[in-house]
Amino acid sequence: MFDDYVEHASAPGLSHGVSLPQVQYEGFEPSPYDQDDNAGGLGTSVESAVPAAPLFELGRVQYTLPAPLISLVVSSDVLSMGLSNNLIVQIELSRSEQVVKIQIPRKPTEFTIHKLFLDPSGRHLLVTSLQGENWYLYRGWKKPRQLKSFKMVIESVAWNKAALLSSTHSLSTREMLIGARNGTIYEAVLDAEEDFFKSQERYLQSVFTLPERQPVTGLKFDFFPPSDPKRALVIVTTPSRIYQFVGMPDRRSDDSGRVFSGIFASYRDTAPKISELPGNVDYSELHAYSPNADQAHSLPKGIAWMTVPGIYHGTLNFESTSDDLIDGAQLLPYPTFPSTSSVSPPRKTTISSDMPASMALTEFHFVLLYKDRVVGLSNLNEQLTYEEVLPLKPNEVVRGMTADPVRKTYWVYTDQSLFELVVTNEHRDVWKIYLQKGKYDTALQYATSASHRDHVMTAQARAFFDDGRYFQAAQCYAQCSVSFEEVTLKFLDAGERDALRSYLISRLERTRKTDLSQRMMLATWLVEFYLSKCNELDDLVASESVSHDVDNLQAERVILEDDLRHFFETYRGNLDPNTVYELIQGHGRMDMYLHYATVIGDLERVVEHWVMEEEWTKAIEVINRQSNLELYYRFGPVLISHAPKETVDSWLRQQALDPLRLIPALLRLQNVPRDPLSPNQAVRYLTNVIFEQGNASPTIHNLMITFYASVPAPSASSTSPALHPEDDGPLLRFLSTAPSDPLTGKPYYDLDYALRLCKQAGRTQPCVHIYSKMGLWENSVDLALEKGDLELAKINADMPEDDDQLRKKLWLKIAKYVVQDKEDIKMAMRFLENTDLLKIEDILPFFPDFVVIDDFKDEICTALEGYAAHIDVLKGEMDEATHNAEAIKQDISALQKRFVTIDASETCSVCSLALLTRQFYVFPCQHTFHADCLIGLTKEYLPAHALRRIIALQTELVKGPLDRSSITNPGTPATRHAPSQRTLLSANFGIGAPLQNGTRAANALGRNLLSAGDRLRDLIVPDALASVVTAPAGWIPGIGGGAKRGGGERDAEKAERMRKELEDVLAASCPLCESVVAGLDRPFVQDSEVDASWAL
Repeated sequence: MFDDYVEHASAPGLSHGVSLPQVQYEGFEPSPYDQDDNAGGLGTSVESAVPAAPLFELGRVQYTLPAPLISLVVSSDVLSMGLSNNLIVQIELSRSEQVVKIQIPRKPTEFTIHKLFLDPSGRHLLVTSLQGENWYLYRGWKKPRQLKSFKMVIESVAWNKAALLSSTHSLSTREMLIGARNGTIYEAVLDAEEDFFKSQERYLQSVFTLPERQPVTGLKFDFFPPSDPKRALVIVTTPSRIYQFVGMPDRRSDDSGRVFSGIFASYRDTAPKISELPGNVDYSELHAYSPNADQAHSLPKGIAWMTVPGIYHGTLNFESTSDDLIDGAQLLPYPTFPSTSSVSPPRKTTISSDMPASMALTEFHFVLLYKDRVVGLSNLNEQLTYEEVLPLKPNEVVRGMTADPVRKTYWVYTDQSLFELVVTNEHRDVWKIYLQKGKYDTALQYATSASHRDHVMTAQARAFFDDGRYFQAAQCYAQCSVSFEEVTLKFLDAGERDALRSYLISRLERTRKTDLSQRMMLATWLVEFYLSKCNELDDLVASESVSHDVDNLQAERVILEDDLRHFFETYRGNLDPNTVYELIQGHGRMDMYLHYATVIGDLERVVEHWVMEEEWTKAIEVINRQSNLELYYRFGPVLISHAPKETVDSWLRQQALDPLRLIPALLRLQNVPRDPLSPNQAVRYLTNVIFEQGNASPTIHNLMITFYASVPAPSASSTSPALHPEDDGPLLRFLSTAPSDPLTGKPYYDLDYALRLCKQAGRTQPCVHIYSKMGLWENSVDLALEKGDLELAKINADMPEDDDQLRKKLWLKIAKYVVQDKEDIKMAMRFLENTDLLKIEDILPFFPDFVVIDDFKDEICTALEGYAAHIDVLKGEMDEATHNAEAIKQDISALQKRFVTIDASETCSVCSLALLTRQFYVFPCQHTFHADCLIGLTKEYLPAHALRRIIALQTELVKGPLDRSSITNPGTPATRHAPSQRTLLSANFGIGAPLQNGTRAANALGRNLLSAGDRLRDLIVPDALASVVTAPAGWIPGIGGGAKRGGGERDAEKAERMRKELEDVLAASCPLCESVVAGLDRPFVQDSEVDASWAL
């Protein structure tokens, strides 16, 4: 955008010629009755120390022209210049370093450029000359094309902006209007498409000729409405007239073809809308401003026509149904300037010194170009807002001003220089102008600072107040900086308390949350206003209810009360509860009192109110709606006394209550008269706590027994009889079903307390049940018999199921009671049928000495017959046992005669040596073992008790160092020893020299038996046991010669029995077969063994 080439004119003599006074907000004087005008204070206040940005800035473009400049046009950031040497220079401002120069192939004497016309898209350029010859240049062409049919001097062109901006790749200009110097208007279409058989001139047709034949200095058309163009507006200007042509186009503008013929044809017989401003010049300019000019289908908002008398301007109303679419047309005279010492030569001798050379239209200003300066007039108040002298060189002539309608850039050009007029802060004073006009809402839109907005809001508030629009004034006062005291005094003096309430609410909403004191005072004052207004409405409704319709007053009161409730909810954090309570009570608004207490969570106060009013149900409902458990505990006693069912229902809904803290309330029901047919609410609650909630507190369980055991007093209105103490069903059910401690199995209630309470109340059956719970069966039976309850005594007598002696004792008590106390012999006989523990002989001692036997003769006979039958049964069992013993003896004798045939080469299943070399055993499973191998294998699988028995037998059988060879062969000399045996446990028992035979080893083992402890298997010596087990039948341990045999026969028999017992233990089953089951939990490789066969 030439930013690098623009040099702003900042010299003192070339800067702004006229500047507005700067404005700064300093506050307001606290005068509540000051009646200044709406814009008061604006002219005397100062803006700020930092100067505001200027409205416009004029900067010279640093570009050297190769020849004097004749015409300049800019559109869509494309700048085109026509020089006096017929050179066209085009620069795309986004790439300003690329300058395109195209020469028109004509000599300056033959072709003099008059004007350039560039379409809104910046693609199509028309070059017209004073000789009437016209050329066409499309962007991107290397040379222009002559328009041979265009033989006129073009003064103005109206492009089809909607078609050109909506299609960026189109080569056609679409329909456009051309205004000629001779007053003729043409419709034409140009196309840049390269076609050998067609020229760029698609068609050119004259559509209208102005009657005065003056040059068409301005031309513009628009199709409307944009969504569905059905009508067209064509505005044509001459030096002294402006025309408006309105009609329907021949066809849609997006279709190629003639469009404007029908519109102009309709005005051949009738004159169009004409406005005439006579003058003595031959030129004028027509400009339009569109807020969204870069959009294809946007419509212009206002127009301005520069004429000799002044600027004719207005807004375009495309919704008008008449032929005049210019609304609010006004004529703005040109400003006057003092004469300057250096005056440039005029453009033409006919130009008035007061008429500018050119003009541009911005959003808020008319920018006028004079021969030595640029000025800006506000189109809002028609005041001069900007003036800057052009830094012209000697003999430099101002040519004109052009604007980019799409990008909103403005350019001033002379024959030697280019200037860019930058719009920097055009809207700076717009708010002030609208404020002076009283358009406050629009002024707020353009107020850019807080002080500006404050000025506007203050002026608007005063205007509303003066007009009696107090509520609007209140809202505006709340948003400005007028002092709080001034505003409140104004409204109070005017008697507008409702408007003051609105102001206070707005101020409260805008007060910072950190200003706690201010917010609290405002909120409290508002509560006072609300309450006063409510009472006022109540008085009006009461006074006018007879003579007038008070529906409106009642509706207003309802709305006001709703507002007050909403106010409490919104600003509850800014109100002091005690102060608000006093205000509400002072006004007697109990409904608001309760609502405010509910809003701030002070439900205790609400419940207190309903309790004082004896509205028990409402109090309970309030408690139910909150979660503070303390209210349940505090108001429980009074509520349960008057509404027990509703209170208990409330307690049951709140599972978090602590039943222990409700005991004082529950005790209120203990002595309260009630209808016996209605349920006890305390019992109902305690039942839920114990059985549903699983409460294990002994206090709660004891309280339950207290309510069950106590006799309720009948109510005064009840006609039902009181419950008798004998009605123990509910208490018994509780005692039977009450949960117990899972660790001790005892109930949670205190048995002693329950027993004492039941005794005081005369509850016999519960006392008996409690005795049974305590395990005092005798006491329970005695108490039942004492009260004469025989059935209860029977039930408790059967309770100790594991102690038959105790049961029999209890039944004897009952029997004694029946016989001695009841003296009913027949009942006693029937009593024996209820139990199997007592017989007739057990109760006979209880009968009197002189009782007649006839009463129980049958029972005695029955008992005797039973004894005889029992004796017969026992005799049969004895005979069967004798028969079974004989059969067993026969089986044993048959087993002793069994034999097995083995081969002579059979080997031991353990050591794999020849079986017949030593004493051996053969099992039915065909496993064979040497005696010592069998013992060594068997001891590994025998249980501990069997091992201990083997050790005991071994110790008894082996007593002393006996020589096995001398025993088995008495004739052998004593000095001959048997082959040495394996060393046995010498390391384990500390024996220094190895033992020579099993007998000596066994003796040593016997001496060390007590010191070996539980090492049972190590204490069993297979060789010693083998020698003992396989000894001849006549061998007596401990006897060395035959001379002593006669004296040891008894010892021999004993030894034989022990040997047989030992043999029965060792050879009871095959150890290999037994080990399959007994050795399942043993490892394959023992800890003491080393086996490498599993290694990889």
